Amino acid sequence: MGMLPIAALTLAAVLQHAGTYVVEFEQRLAGIVSEETYVQTSEAGSRAQPVRTELRSDLLLVRPVGAHDWVQFRDVFEVDGRAVRDRAERLTQLFLAPTPSARAQIERLLEESARYNLGDIARNVNTPLFALKVLEPANQPRFRFRVTRDRAPRPFASADGIPGAFRASTEVWVVEYEEKWVPTLIRTTEHKDLPIRGRFWIEPESGRVLMSELVADNRSIHAVIDVSYQSEPLLGLLVPIEMRESYDGRRTRSHTKAVASYGRFRQFGVSVTEEFLIRR
Repeated sequence: MGMLPIAALTLAAVLQHAGTYVVEFEQRLAGIVSEETYVQTSEAGSRAQPVRTELRSDLLLVRPVGAHDWVQFRDVFEVDGRAVRDRAERLTQLFLAPTPSARAQIERLLEESARYNLGDIARNVNTPLFALKVLEPANQPRFRFRVTRDRAPRPFASADGIPGAFRASTEVWVVEYEEKWVPTLIRTTEHKDLPIRGRFWIEPESGRVLMSELVADNRSIHAVIDVSYQSEPLLGLLVPIEMRESYDGRRTRSHTKAVASYGRFRQFGVSVTEEFLIRR
């Protein structure tokens, strides 16, 4: 049987396609490493001088032994043009030192990935694939979805002032989501719920995600993370090419912007731990 015409597709069918796509996408991307160039600019108040940093990292999708979830790990190897001196020791601790549980291992990976974040807003969700968790079949019931006519990405004044890379065709569905279950996927540093909402730009027949938007709000912060995807011919799949972020501290009047770009995608046939040992 062939696929339904686009006009005959339902939201439930599109979400099913997207869920299947995300599961397969994560499995395929787990054997791929990309290089990330990540520029962050932050200011603590209206009179403060902005602080800027540029990171270069390898980005890997890993799933520790015993874990059900994938986590994207940012292996920072250069900060503002200088090599990270304790990188080998940190990687040894992350991948070879014993941990009490898979959850503890994931938390260590997330903490390390966020090590060089600027600003006064603690965060470990600033990786390009985090928003795709919303579309995973196990997580979809947590959210309310609806098709929206609001197709344009938000005006996003980035740290470099350059418009985003995303372009959408007329055949893309824009699907809004809003988190309804607790506990939420994101928790604050005080272990309180932080519901998320946003949009996905989805090819309805294939379920492929062309862009994701994630918005997190409470009395203290307003955060937006946009990610654009593009076809990578050598790999035969869509990959993140750009991530743009904005974080506003409502109480502290802080503001942080960031732009990450991705390239040098390469495929490995070994696990992350094995690859680390080989590179050593």
